[in-house]
Amino acid sequence: MPKVCEHFHIPFQSGDNELLKAMARGYTHEKYRRIIDKIRELMPDASISADAIVGFPGETEEQFENTLKLVEDIGFDQLNTAAYSPRPGTPAALWENQVSEEAKADRLQRLNHLVGVKAAERSQRYMSRVEEILVEDTNPKNSTQVMGRTRGNRLTFFEGDINQLKGKLVKVKITEVRPFSLTGEVRQFVEV
Repeated sequence: MPKVCEHFHIPFQSGDNELLKAMARGYTHEKYRRIIDKIRELMPDASISADAIVGFPGETEEQFENTLKLVEDIGFDQLNTAAYSPRPGTPAALWENQVSEEAKADRLQRLNHLVGVKAAERSQRYMSRVEEILVEDTNPKNSTQVMGRTRGNRLTFFEGDINQLKGKLVKVKITEVRPFSLTGEVRQFVEV
């Protein structure tokens, strides 16, 4: 059994090279894309998640659209998003070209909408597949279900008793897909 899960969390923060330089990130969006392309070449089904910031000081609408383009092109399974907020002791907190709260809120909403659309597209690949799920806990919204994660870190719900299944690997046939989670039916238990 492979010891590594097929999930990569690789933050990019922005899809614009000027902003990446201002953030002192040390890479370009082209380099970032090459890394993702290599992962997808070697592991086509790998799940990819990342972090992105909108509204970094000086970010223009065009620069923000470069971030949207990167998200559109890559199609992340999950993306943690945030609006920039000044932190004491960081150089950018003192810059005069702060982005307005209204612009940050608008950009964050637009980015989150695109993230949901792309995650829903990525989820489609799971429909009717049998996935190996590591059971973690009871579904807080439905006590007859347990929840766990696929090898690609996708949250999955299915009927079961947490007392028997916690920490176990279970083969589950996926019957319902959503942007950030799945539902399925138990097929078999996996001996570890």
